[in-house]
Amino acid sequence: MRRKVIAGNWKMNMLPNEAISFIEQFTPLVKDTKNEVILCVPYIDLFYSLLTAQNTNIKIGAQNMHWEEKGAYTGEVSGQMLKAIGVEYVIIGHSERRQYFAETDETVNKKTKAALSNGLNPIICVGETLEQRENGTAEEVITKQTKLALEGISKEQMENVILAYEPIWAIGTGKTATSEDANNSIKAIRNKVEELYGKETADEIIILYGGSVKAENAKELFSTTDIDGGLVGGASLKVDEFSKIVSA
Repeated sequence: MRRKVIAGNWKMNMLPNEAISFIEQFTPLVKDTKNEVILCVPYIDLFYSLLTAQNTNIKIGAQNMHWEEKGAYTGEVSGQMLKAIGVEYVIIGHSERRQYFAETDETVNKKTKAALSNGLNPIICVGETLEQRENGTAEEVITKQTKLALEGISKEQMENVILAYEPIWAIGTGKTATSEDANNSIKAIRNKVEELYGKETADEIIILYGGSVKAENAKELFSTTDIDGGLVGGASLKVDEFSKIVSA
């Protein structure tokens, strides 16, 4: 039985004092959940969030990383640096990174390898544009992204990988894929994993849905056969809303 994972992606929001306050209010609301709860916070919030979340069931993740260990990469942060302060998870290949910061399938793959080599759990994002969905190539796009992201990743390493299906047209727009459409897309991703690694790995890998997940649609999305939880954007910035999603 795959565990359910609810990950919040704060994006470029929350100052350190706000992060501390959020976690202090959020902790008692989710302390009894059986689901795994992750908050992926801005770099400046990582240390404060890790300290505040100590001795709770809340895990802390980063939103991006560089594939090199060190070097002349001004403004970048390495997997080694994240691991050194106790970060456990890192989002890789979010559509906003692909859209605004020239992230490619190649760099996603490099970052995935670097994350795994540093003992981090990558949350790898794949997703299609509205144009790709409308012209019927959505499945082809997301399965290709999945294959390229996992190039050179061993079956053993896959135990630490989480995938996230994020239709680009649904992120921050208020639009959500129907639970059936989202589940079918995630099933296609799972089938690609089976093709690459076998049925056992495909049955075990956690695949999240992201794209305007809210308290009112979370239960329906998470009750499908192949959706194992959510990668939640805007709603993860609100204590009450996000705690309801965790409970869903």
